[in-house]
Amino acid sequence: MTTHHEAYKEHIATLQARTKEALQREGLDGLVIHSGQSKRLFLDDNHYPFKVNPQFKAWLPVIDNPNCWLVVNGQDKPKLIFYRPVDFWHKVPPEPSAFWAEHFDIVLLKQADAVEKHLPYDKPRFAYIGEYIEVARALGFNNVNPDRVLHYLHYQRAYKTDYELECMREANKLAVAGHRAAAQAFHDGKSEFDINQAYALASRQGDNDVPYTSIVALNEHTAILHYMQCDTVAPAYNRSFLIDAGATYHGYAADITRTYSREDDRFAELIQRMDKVTTTLCDTLKPNVAYTDIHLLAHDGVAQILHDMGIVNLQPQDMVEQGITRTFFPHGIGHFLGLQVHDVGGLVNDDRGTPKPSPEDHPFLRCTRMVEPRQVFTIEPGLYFIDSLLADLKTSAASKYINWDKVDLFRPYGGIRIEDNIIVHRDRNENMTRDLGLK
Repeated sequence: MTTHHEAYKEHIATLQARTKEALQREGLDGLVIHSGQSKRLFLDDNHYPFKVNPQFKAWLPVIDNPNCWLVVNGQDKPKLIFYRPVDFWHKVPPEPSAFWAEHFDIVLLKQADAVEKHLPYDKPRFAYIGEYIEVARALGFNNVNPDRVLHYLHYQRAYKTDYELECMREANKLAVAGHRAAAQAFHDGKSEFDINQAYALASRQGDNDVPYTSIVALNEHTAILHYMQCDTVAPAYNRSFLIDAGATYHGYAADITRTYSREDDRFAELIQRMDKVTTTLCDTLKPNVAYTDIHLLAHDGVAQILHDMGIVNLQPQDMVEQGITRTFFPHGIGHFLGLQVHDVGGLVNDDRGTPKPSPEDHPFLRCTRMVEPRQVFTIEPGLYFIDSLLADLKTSAASKYINWDKVDLFRPYGGIRIEDNIIVHRDRNENMTRDLGLK
């Protein structure tokens, strides 16, 4: 069993090898990776929460410090220019001493605008990787975010190192603790705001720590795919609850969704059937399977439920062929997971960035790659009763197959999504979410 330190050392070696290949493709000597800058609100003296450049946090778990720089060339020890201002208004980060520090030549930077003397002299031989193009130009970098470099790095990022897998298991632990607390708060009849607080308390992550704004939705709100506001007042009765919430660890994300019914009713049965679809699809995730095929299988699963529950009076295969399932399951089956929630490199065919777009009938699918070992995915089928999509269905020729009374019975419950985080290994899958006992 490798230790955390050994795994991180191997992670750095992997990044060095990838960087070397990316530089050769572009004919460069090195990359200068900017952590980012603090952004001020318009006409204000407050700042937005800082979000680090993912290419920076790929190297080290410094996710809260702007004005830092990495100089990497794939061979020499990476140079870290670490921002430590003299400041009595804000917390100054401590001098680096964590497990990762020994892998970098560290220079401390007191003033953000005094970085130039620490950067490479031969600017044309280096590329800037980051968001602040004016800053790059002012410092003399004309090669900014070169395509060949980013295509290669993004494609390779789908293959996680042991260190990255460790981080993602830890992120799942934090998120699962939050999910358990949120489920209890729902059963206690709390408001969305209070449930969100319960999640934050148990996961030890506030709104700026979680990798995306948590979706905490009761009753009809569960039909809004990205419902991101929390009512402070509890509804008269909490019928149904959908929570899509994650956590971060060393910059890596967990992304988990669960749906609950207050009563042991028809909606609870629907949830149970959808849970079976999720676990079946998770088992289907295997090396050399096209991720697109798993998405198509999800529609078969949803069609079977719509048939068995008497919601649509049509054979499942005909339902899929006529596109009826897309009304009830309008999004993709999932996505890559890692440094970003919707991690990069999902819609390309190779490491040169040749596009491999989602199928025309399924435009919201975020990954079209072949499944391979060391990749990490979410699997998140859903079944929703969305008023706008149902209205379109009602005016279509397929309306005659729909049992609208049944649909109206389920509308007040909103919808269902059940999402697990899966590591694909060569000979098995590791369901990080279920392994922690979250049913």
